[in-house]
Amino acid sequence: MKYESQKIAYAYFLAAMILFVVQVSGGLLAGWIYVAPNTLSEVLPFNVVRMLHTNSLIVWLLLGFFGAAYFLIPEESGREIHSPAIAYYQLAILVLGTLGVVVTYVFDLFQGNFLLGKDGREFLEQPLWVKIGIVVAALMFLYNVSMTVLAGKKTAITNVLLIGLWGIALLFLFAFYNPANLSLDKMYWWYVVHLWVEGVWELVMAAILAYLMLKLTGVDREVVEKWLYVIVGTSLFTGILGTGHHYYWIGAPGYWQWIGSIFSTLEIVPFFLMMVFSFVMVWKGRRDHPNKAALLWSLGTTTLAFFGAGVWGFLHTLHGVNYYTHGTQITAAHGHLAFFGAYVSLNLAIFTYAFPIMRNRDPYNQVLNMASFWLMSGGMAFMTFVLTFAGTIQTHLQRVMGQNYMEVQDQLVLFYYMRFGAGIAVVLGAILFVYAILVPQREAIEPGKRDVLSPAE
Repeated sequence: MKYESQKIAYAYFLAAMILFVVQVSGGLLAGWIYVAPNTLSEVLPFNVVRMLHTNSLIVWLLLGFFGAAYFLIPEESGREIHSPAIAYYQLAILVLGTLGVVVTYVFDLFQGNFLLGKDGREFLEQPLWVKIGIVVAALMFLYNVSMTVLAGKKTAITNVLLIGLWGIALLFLFAFYNPANLSLDKMYWWYVVHLWVEGVWELVMAAILAYLMLKLTGVDREVVEKWLYVIVGTSLFTGILGTGHHYYWIGAPGYWQWIGSIFSTLEIVPFFLMMVFSFVMVWKGRRDHPNKAALLWSLGTTTLAFFGAGVWGFLHTLHGVNYYTHGTQITAAHGHLAFFGAYVSLNLAIFTYAFPIMRNRDPYNQVLNMASFWLMSGGMAFMTFVLTFAGTIQTHLQRVMGQNYMEVQDQLVLFYYMRFGAGIAVVLGAILFVYAILVPQREAIEPGKRDVLSPAE
């Protein structure tokens, strides 16, 4: 490693991977509850399992983003992180908040308490004290990385990454605004949920992906930066007004149906550009990088994101279609593949690239790592197809034919069994990934004679 403070990322990545395993395990349990609804109904109700599944997803992805920033910013800015101590305190606050959330959800503590009890808003269920802790940790992080970048070199990658990270922090402040009017509540709620995952998170994704392409392919920085600015421009142009596709049925003015339809249709463009970008960079690349697993995850990220976030999002984003499909299993199909492709795979790509460097050794267990990619990606793709078919049937029976919700659910059980099978594949892939990353293979040669991967590669 070129910079000692890059080791900060190690602690963040480890915490993220622990939560990753928790998250997919919670998803598997939730999938089984769809098949056998009374499972743990008294001990761990479905609504709690779902909160743990979605909240752990958000937290571990953010930990991965923070860790990636601590790993790449020293190298991009040409200097050590401003304060490693602040970085570790920040991690401690996030871990404490995560544990507090888990205990509050599982044991249903402090119900109705303004400060300590859980919030009722989907994805933002965290108690108020945890939200405050998140803001404090975010401010510590932004101060730390911004001071590092300001004192060092400025590159397109660090500029875009900082804009994305500042955007994440600032938009989260809307989580504190909870108006009594439901339409107004939903309007500002989407400022967090949509403008994160279809706005500023895309900037973080583009910056990390550009860094990986730079390191793995050896393409000139100028070429990477030109692509990066185009991707960022289209992401912001389509993502901000694309928020309108969430305003169709919440009591907002009717013009949002057209604004939302038009701009959310264009949201497929930045994901298509990212996919083309990654494959063109590999095609133009002059470097035969030894870390093939990291390259596979990078290409997989853009491909799966294009289909999950782009194509499957497009399937039901037009208001005439969304009128029937809104809130069905088609939404779940889109959400699962979009998150897995765009952000889960991105984090696993940077983990795969960074861990050999941080542990000062060659890339190892690459075959197992790549097997985990195909196992998780295959499982998630199958899950997406299954949920799409289930959602199509649900839409017709429930929204067109007028059958009641529970009657329709009984007719979808076969699809839920298949979804559970796909979930098993994803969990096994996640465990295999963690093993491949953390457990070294047996030494084939003497350690002293090993060619260690240099940071420049």
